Amino acid sequence: MIKYNPKDWFGLIFRFHQSDTFRKMFWVLIAVGIYSGIVVYIELRFQDYLNFKSTTQVHSLLGFVLALLLVFRTNSAYDRWWEGRKLWGSLVNNTRNFSLKLNAFLPDNANKAFWRNNIINYTFAVKEHLRNGVKKEEMQDAKDGLFAHEHIPNIIASDMYKELNRLYTSKTITGDELFLLDKELKAFTDIVGACERIRKTPIPFSYSLFLKKFIFLYTMTMPFGMVYDFKFWTIPIVCLILYVLGSIELIGEEIEDPFGLEPNDLPTDALANTIKANVSEIFSQ
Repeated sequence: MIKYNPKDWFGLIFRFHQSDTFRKMFWVLIAVGIYSGIVVYIELRFQDYLNFKSTTQVHSLLGFVLALLLVFRTNSAYDRWWEGRKLWGSLVNNTRNFSLKLNAFLPDNANKAFWRNNIINYTFAVKEHLRNGVKKEEMQDAKDGLFAHEHIPNIIASDMYKELNRLYTSKTITGDELFLLDKELKAFTDIVGACERIRKTPIPFSYSLFLKKFIFLYTMTMPFGMVYDFKFWTIPIVCLILYVLGSIELIGEEIEDPFGLEPNDLPTDALANTIKANVSEIFSQ
């Protein structure tokens, strides 16, 4: 995730970064500019034979509809991004609460290193599970055969449940303490399930496809109706409109899956390291 100063207004205008939409659309804008130039030249060159009329009113009406579709698209994508951030905030809080309760309930001679390592491993496993796979180098004292499983967070949670049950049956913790710890541990799985729902359920294909086609047809037909009003100024105007509409769609595509490695995705690496530092500090008391 990119960190920036939102008050640095003029500095942000002239700032370019990896995910800047202008970089992604540069060659598309060049192609559309050439296409618009050809249309404008033909219309102006053969205007005595052609009988095109201005269609700016039609494009104004269609532009209003397109704006509504883009607003819905952007809001839906941002809702997914913000829900992902809330879920990771819940994971931070639950790992803290779980660690605090374990550190208070367990006797001093208990194997607290097991809990510290597994809570940290669970966090890093979730982070990479939502990407492309768990990184072995991030795990602490992982058990043999852990990486042979498909859903590593579930395996780590299962090990913690087994240890929690052993503590209860050996009367190391009471039934009330087991109830409190189970509530926190259950939240781990709920959070992962909610994150998986966001990642595996993109915006419906038909909606995304229709919006892209709408933007394409809207901008491709603009030169025919604007040339008699704006002459060769039609070329930069069409490119600007395409840049604005296309950028909104690209931004929506980028933030609808907030768990990846793109610049505008959630800072899950930093959040995982925060959990690691917090848990390690709690169990060191």
